[in-house]
Amino acid sequence: MIINADLHIHSKYSMATSKNMAPDAIVPQAKLKGLDLVATGDALHQKYLNELEKLFKQSENGIFTVKNDEDNCKFILTSEVDDLKRVHHLILIPSFEAAYNIRDELKGSLDSDGRPRVRMNGAEIMDVTHAHGCLIGPSHAFTPWTSIYKAYDSVVDCYGKKPDFLELGLSADTEMADHIEELQDIPFLTNSDAHSPWPHRIGREFNEIEIDNLTFKGVSRAILDKKIKANYGFDPRLGKYLKTGCSRCYQIYDIEEALNLKMRCPCGGMIKKGVDYRIYELSTWDEPHHPEHRPPYIHILPLAEILSLIYGKGVTTVFVQKIWKELVQKLGTEIDVLIHASLEGIEKVDPKLTSAIQAFRDNTLQIRPGGGGKYGKIIFDYDE
Repeated sequence: MIINADLHIHSKYSMATSKNMAPDAIVPQAKLKGLDLVATGDALHQKYLNELEKLFKQSENGIFTVKNDEDNCKFILTSEVDDLKRVHHLILIPSFEAAYNIRDELKGSLDSDGRPRVRMNGAEIMDVTHAHGCLIGPSHAFTPWTSIYKAYDSVVDCYGKKPDFLELGLSADTEMADHIEELQDIPFLTNSDAHSPWPHRIGREFNEIEIDNLTFKGVSRAILDKKIKANYGFDPRLGKYLKTGCSRCYQIYDIEEALNLKMRCPCGGMIKKGVDYRIYELSTWDEPHHPEHRPPYIHILPLAEILSLIYGKGVTTVFVQKIWKELVQKLGTEIDVLIHASLEGIEKVDPKLTSAIQAFRDNTLQIRPGGGGKYGKIIFDYDE
């Protein structure tokens, strides 16, 4: 069985997150997106745990559905935690019992935010979560703010051993990460880290996973056995942190110039080291070495964002949403439109979209890279 899974989102209890981030609101959006399995996010937060227990049907296999959900969208308990060094860790949790037991053993402020601040290091958090049957790995591993490679030069320095997986984040892909030898035997995940449920956020990155059965054990075994068939995610050039740049004015710098400025922009803002340079520092090889188990990484962008860029109108405008709905109604889910639908079928609905989708599929996009906290921009031939 092949599933599309987004294994990292946040709930309404995390800062700067939509009040709609709860499973009952996510279900219809996940169906439109084409996701089979979605993270709950924030499953160590007491109030959210209480809500989830009331909202979900009882389950003994670690996979949950919302009561009275005719779409049959599946959920898996997850949480992201922030450790002593501000490194973020993604945890896949097998049961409510495990979540409560972990709460009892973690030290820190667990309910002040959906993403708890834990007064423990990565190795201690791994020991607690592994003791309760969880999987754990670093979130958005290369970003310059709250990532494992911001704080450490090796994943082993953080955990004392290899993690169960590594989440690439929006500003990195397999071509970049497979320059690093210590990651050769670690499966990569690509997830949305969504803060709102709409299809241009949830599933903006996702994993295609081959599982024997849709249970927590089935999903965790597939990850550990490296049965990820494909990673779908942003072209790193579209991420906010690919290039070294100022976090205030977003000026892009060569690393030598940034270092000469002592990582302080003339505007007064902090200059953040780009993901591309950080990976260069960590690289073992000049060219990527893809291990046999490594699946393809396929670049995508949310459909509404592509339409927004083409027409110069906002993602949520009536104009963009009208075209988006027609495409999904006629061609299947958003994932179908982005990846599987024929170009002829897309042409019949929106001719201007066809060349953009083809450019994604052919890897021929022209992109102005992002950096310093500002997303990159696609440059279409018909841009003024």
